[in-house]
Amino acid sequence: MDSCCAPNKVEQSVPSRCDECGTTGRSVGRITLKALLRPRALEGLTAGAHYFCGSRSCPVVYFGDGAVFRQEDVLVPVFQKGAEGLRTVCYCLDISEDQVRGEVEAAGISASADRIKRLVQSDRCACELRNPQGTCCLGNVAAVVRSVQGLGVT
Repeated sequence: MDSCCAPNKVEQSVPSRCDECGTTGRSVGRITLKALLRPRALEGLTAGAHYFCGSRSCPVVYFGDGAVFRQEDVLVPVFQKGAEGLRTVCYCLDISEDQVRGEVEAAGISASADRIKRLVQSDRCACELRNPQGTCCLGNVAAVVRSVQGLGVT
């Protein structure tokens, strides 16, 4: 059984860097771009490898093979590009950053994180289609939890 939360299977020959900011991009499956690019941007999708730029300060979301797509080309707000607060952390279950923060502040743990883990284990996530990163959201959720607990920054 394939899982959207398994390591990305897109072939990556050499790490590719974003021309705009120099950040090394994370390989993203074509299915992610096809699902999340606006129709006009989808017309510019090229063959070959594409990468996700996770730099908060960079306007580029995807790049590769002569194509560059920015936040305005993507159908959903991108967690890594948004200001802290109301960002979506789980696109499959529509769980927001403020929801996770509230849970941790109230109970010391995130019930949403546990719920996401259960649904991932039962193969009910669609991260490769809904999460702009093309990978599991649990890393983003964990970063928010650590931030609330004073253990890290999101």
